[in-house]
Amino acid sequence: MAATANGTANGVTNGDSAAGPVSIRFSDIPSAIDIPVQGDQEDEAVEIDLEDLVDDPTELCTLFENEHAAKTYWMTVALAYAKQHKIDHAIEMLLRGGGAIQSNASNPRDKVSMICCLCWMYLWKSREAPRVAPDGIRVSEAKTKEYYLQLATSSLNDAARLNPSFPPIFLARGVLLLLRASLQAPSKTAGGIGSEKQELLKTAVKSFDDALRVSQGKNMLALMGKARAFFSLQKYPDSLAIYQDVLQKKPDLVDPDPRIGIGCCFWMLGFKKDAKTAWERSLEITADSKVPNILLGLYYLDASGHVPVNSEEFVKLYKKAMTEHTQKSFKVDKGLPLTCSTFSSYFLSRKSWDNADKLAHKAIQYTDVNAIASDGWYVLARKAHYNGDTENANDFYRRADDARGGTDTGYFPAKFGAAQLSVVKNDLGEAKLRLEKMIQQSKSHEAMILLGTLYAEEIFNNQTSDVKEDKSAEMKKAINLLEAVRNAWKDPKRNASPDASVLLNLARLYETENPEKALQCLQQVEQLELEQIPSSEYPEDVTEEAEVQAAIRKFLPPQLLNNIGCFQFQAEKHVVASEMFEAALGACMKMSEKDSTVDTDALVSTISFNLGRSYEAQGLSDKAVEVYEGLLNRHDDYTDARARLAYIKLRQSPNKEGPDAVAKLYQDNTSDVEVRALYGWYLGKVSRKRPGNVAEDPEFRHYKHTLQNYDKHDRYALVGMGNLHMMQAREMRRETDADKQKRSAAYGKAVEFFEKALSLDPKNAYAAQGVAIALVEDKKDYKNALGIFNKVRETIKEPSLYVNLGHIYAELKQFSKAIESYEIALSKEGKQNDPVILACLGRTWLNRGRAERDIDAYSKALECAEKALEVAPEQVHYKFNVAFVQIQLVTTIQGLQENRRTAEQLEKAAEGLEAAIESLDAIAAHPQTPYPKHDVEQRANMARNTLRKQLERAIGKQKEWEEINKEKIAAAQSQREAELKRREADRAAVLAKEKERQDKIRKEREEMAAKVKLETDERERELETERARKEAELTTDEEGNKVKRKRKPAPRPPGEGKPRRSKKKAAKDDDDSDEGSHAKKKRRLTTRESSKFKSAEIVVDSDEDEDGGAGGDDDDDVLDRADRMGRSSPAASDAGENESNAGGDDDNDDKMDVDDAPREDDDDDEPSARQPAKRARRGRVVESDDEEDE
Repeated sequence: MAATANGTANGVTNGDSAAGPVSIRFSDIPSAIDIPVQGDQEDEAVEIDLEDLVDDPTELCTLFENEHAAKTYWMTVALAYAKQHKIDHAIEMLLRGGGAIQSNASNPRDKVSMICCLCWMYLWKSREAPRVAPDGIRVSEAKTKEYYLQLATSSLNDAARLNPSFPPIFLARGVLLLLRASLQAPSKTAGGIGSEKQELLKTAVKSFDDALRVSQGKNMLALMGKARAFFSLQKYPDSLAIYQDVLQKKPDLVDPDPRIGIGCCFWMLGFKKDAKTAWERSLEITADSKVPNILLGLYYLDASGHVPVNSEEFVKLYKKAMTEHTQKSFKVDKGLPLTCSTFSSYFLSRKSWDNADKLAHKAIQYTDVNAIASDGWYVLARKAHYNGDTENANDFYRRADDARGGTDTGYFPAKFGAAQLSVVKNDLGEAKLRLEKMIQQSKSHEAMILLGTLYAEEIFNNQTSDVKEDKSAEMKKAINLLEAVRNAWKDPKRNASPDASVLLNLARLYETENPEKALQCLQQVEQLELEQIPSSEYPEDVTEEAEVQAAIRKFLPPQLLNNIGCFQFQAEKHVVASEMFEAALGACMKMSEKDSTVDTDALVSTISFNLGRSYEAQGLSDKAVEVYEGLLNRHDDYTDARARLAYIKLRQSPNKEGPDAVAKLYQDNTSDVEVRALYGWYLGKVSRKRPGNVAEDPEFRHYKHTLQNYDKHDRYALVGMGNLHMMQAREMRRETDADKQKRSAAYGKAVEFFEKALSLDPKNAYAAQGVAIALVEDKKDYKNALGIFNKVRETIKEPSLYVNLGHIYAELKQFSKAIESYEIALSKEGKQNDPVILACLGRTWLNRGRAERDIDAYSKALECAEKALEVAPEQVHYKFNVAFVQIQLVTTIQGLQENRRTAEQLEKAAEGLEAAIESLDAIAAHPQTPYPKHDVEQRANMARNTLRKQLERAIGKQKEWEEINKEKIAAAQSQREAELKRREADRAAVLAKEKERQDKIRKEREEMAAKVKLETDERERELETERARKEAELTTDEEGNKVKRKRKPAPRPPGEGKPRRSKKKAAKDDDDSDEGSHAKKKRRLTTRESSKFKSAEIVVDSDEDEDGGAGGDDDDDVLDRADRMGRSSPAASDAGENESNAGGDDDNDDKMDVDDAPREDDDDDEPSARQPAKRARRGRVVESDDEEDE
């Protein structure tokens, strides 16, 4: 960015900063002036000390009027007052002087000069005057910026009437228009600057152009004014170019300093580091300058906003911004609006309200930049907002927004503050409208977080209210907004820090529908909290990351750890859940150590109970009992802990201690609905004979008593009564239509209870499952029932659900899914050898074998039936199931063709048949047969008399067939084995071939990458060589500019005339002069000689063909000849190196080598070329293969 002039950078001579440029403002004002007076002597004069002028210029004015002082004396004294910042005295001197000069009828040019000077004084006063009338002063009497601009306009018009072509008028008019444009209201449209302001700025540019025209472009102040106008027009590249032009032409200009403008342009163009460099250079030249100091302060403030607030880097940057730069700027000028605005924001963050208020008002009063006024109003709004003055806060937010354009543009923080006020006033509808509009204009994280939080709170409140509304739309909006914010954290360009509140709200939103995502959110919050723990708290002797995290979890909030443990418990990760609950208890202890006044008893009690539940789920009943008993020692009225202890005792001692504990718990807590639910569950598990009338069932009476006397909306009691009605309906007779109708009515009664529970809790999975079972058993509505079961399978992870799913799939003939469901049920804890599920699984395999006539399926069915009998040998019907499957297997296998069975299978079936006959005889003799005794005996006789004989014949026939087809069977078996081996070999070959292909691709890629790297390096070397050659052709002219070296004509023999210049060359030279230094030379197309070797011949320019082809170029000097020789040598070596690769390809020899064809080399060289090439550069010769690769 540094501009150079005569070998110095930015006006510094020989690198000595002490001798750098200084301000020349008022440098022509002497320290004293002699005023000639009329007296006895001709050279009598009065000396006036211009460095110690009197405060009242009246005497001086009177002296000058009496002595008829010339314009020079009036203006010199006025400027001396201005130098001391006594602008009012300077204006008085100019007004009195203008009147005196007019009365003296002196040169009108003198009058114009003084009026123009007076205009500049008014412009100076306008910069320092307030924007609006101060409090207590009438608008008509206030001397505001507009007041002084009107005076300046009047003075300028007076000067223009006297001499409209007076050069200083153009510059003054341009500055006046700039100041007037700064007072215009901001544009209401995004990206615009307002039509009136735009017209004023365009007129200002025209005035500055006029000033430049009359000064032949030497007026640097006019150039800077033009740059300032372009900056206000948002033409930042044009403005930057002009500021840099000023710095290049006048590097010692420091007041005003173009470096400040250069930095501002860089900042607006997004090059903030370049802006910082420019401002630092300005500060280096003028150490006590207020503007670069405050601008650098803003730079470091902006930088601090891109690092974490709790980092050392933030402290360093913020301290540098405020103490090193902003405070220094404030000390230099306590009235600079930008500094006042910045400091007011600082005092606002420190809650120093008085200082913030005073500085904000000063910034608003005296700035001529709308954005600074907006910042001031925003500080006042924040102060009023914090103090609860919502009315003034709302007004100030509106003004801050309007100062930057208002509705469509405006100031985003002010809009956001107004939305926050709407939330404070509980006007949530207005707040949502404001936030949604802000999000439409710009995807602001803050607005999205607040709007998403409002929707989330609306959902949370609805969950706890008595009347539930459909908030699915709000749920979707809240999740989308908060997830959008969460995704923005992953974008490194946005540099947004994660917010724990966003994650916590998302976790609550996901809690019911997506517990996995809720857990992920909480784990992310945990990670954020862990990152905040200082390294000094880390254990020293632990290196494993997992162990370190476990050790420092005690510094995290226990509520967070408890919630993570609960989600892990729901995900059936009970070991991890226990670790989390233990860490949460440790965090409670750490919290108590830090602050003894914090009451953690409620937290400890809840977390301890959760820890006991996780121990229970792991089967660690002893540890769970220990936790519950410890909890009861502190709080003996903790009913939930007593209920869990009673349940554990009931599981461990179902006959004595368990029932006693449950009964004791029920007696002590009769009104507790949770205890009543446990007691109802206990009554349902007690082995007893069910009465014919459900109303006489003790469990039913218990649930009915709960609903009538304690809680008519108790969902457990409602579901329990529904189950009892369904059990009664299942046992009812169904022979006649009346029986079927009565049975259907019982199912309807059960469904009523389930639906009542669902109306109270739409997500009650057990009630939904009851409805699905009733649909299957009563209506045979498998399709709708299957839909319900699939919905609740994520909630109810009990074996009964998968058993029910298996039943439905079996009825729908989807045997594979039915088998899968039963196997899942068997995999559940405690159900590995459940005989009922095994019997259902065996029945499904049997039905599948019947449908597919598959012997393997029959074998699976028999295996399941035998396993069920092994688990419950006392159950007669399991024994019957085994016999039934064995008979079915015999019936099926003897009906198969010989080629689909074997003699071994038939003999094994015969053994099973004999066992089935014995089992049926035993079952018939049993006092409690599962089927009528006559039927069992008849089935045994059929197996003994009919199936046995049929099977014996089938075995004999099968052996005979196998003997006859022995060779065919052996051939088929060997063929089958050979086919399997062939397939395995083919598979191995395919895998090997694929591996070879992958290896080849990898190798080719590595070779290609190496080749590309070599070509890139070669191209870079060629470019470097070309740049060096072109640099060697340039020289420095008298003005310090780089120009092409001129050719010196070679001496001609005496008498020889000047060589004739060809028309083609003359025309080409004329074109070159017209096109400028960036014109590209054209080359003549030549045909390459037919040869299998690559030519080392140089393709030369048409200029060289005509003038230098014979080797007698008169225009060439020694440098040119040396350059050609240096370029021809590598060409020859290239030909030699590539010789071995050129043979054998004669097809390309007849083709024409077109040098004008575009190459990547030429494209790369073209932008850097400053002068047209006089000679062609020989490009790299490549093979056809190389060209394809490129």
